[in-house]
Amino acid sequence: MDAAARLLETLGHRARDLRQARGLTLRALADASGLSTRFLMDVESGRANISVRRLAHLAEALHTTPAELVTTDGAPVRAKPIALLGLRGAGKTSIGKRLARRLRVPFVELDRRIEDRAGLALGEIFSLHGEQYYRRVEREVLGELLAEPAPMVIAVGGGLVTSPDAFTLLRHTATTVWLRARPSDYWDRVVHQGDRRPMRQHPQAREALRDLVARRESLYAKSDLTVDTAGLTVSEAVDRVTDRLGN
Repeated sequence: MDAAARLLETLGHRARDLRQARGLTLRALADASGLSTRFLMDVESGRANISVRRLAHLAEALHTTPAELVTTDGAPVRAKPIALLGLRGAGKTSIGKRLARRLRVPFVELDRRIEDRAGLALGEIFSLHGEQYYRRVEREVLGELLAEPAPMVIAVGGGLVTSPDAFTLLRHTATTVWLRARPSDYWDRVVHQGDRRPMRQHPQAREALRDLVARRESLYAKSDLTVDTAGLTVSEAVDRVTDRLGN
């Protein structure tokens, strides 16, 4: 193999590793770089005769430099965490656990980490200290979690998107996936789990839920990926997520 072929092979391996580590599909990378998916497939297979200009566009879309793309002794690529977002009942825990097993990475529920830090259950945190305290602890725990070097799947609380600082950090550090469903799906899933609190504590709970969905949809829509789980089993939803992630 001559020097040019070795260089293109290195570029292909490096580009593919970076794309997968950043949770990008070929289509998403094509949109970000302005290059065609066919050309990117040729790049990753080591067949593309790429120009300096196209190399620069590719590097920018992968948030790296042209030099790193063609260097064999660069630092290992760190896979970005995958963060699942959505309202309560979206399936973040059930889908997240199975997705993590499929990807062979740890699964973390951010709320459980918050409870461990506070030494209280979520309900107690809100009743004793209020939402402002919860959001502060949420931001601290999230920052520490995202600083960990290992890849992981994270289920975050449904209200995290209303905290600009925490949501910005999450979007910049992780691949965010909104598990979208219909208001009736959220309701039915929570009740199916045996939680009757919505009906006991709020006679207009269904209407309130629809209002909450409407208020938060524009925030959840800022996620990197949106996966509609309406009518899907957990296995089907995991298949859909992994397909969107390009794994």
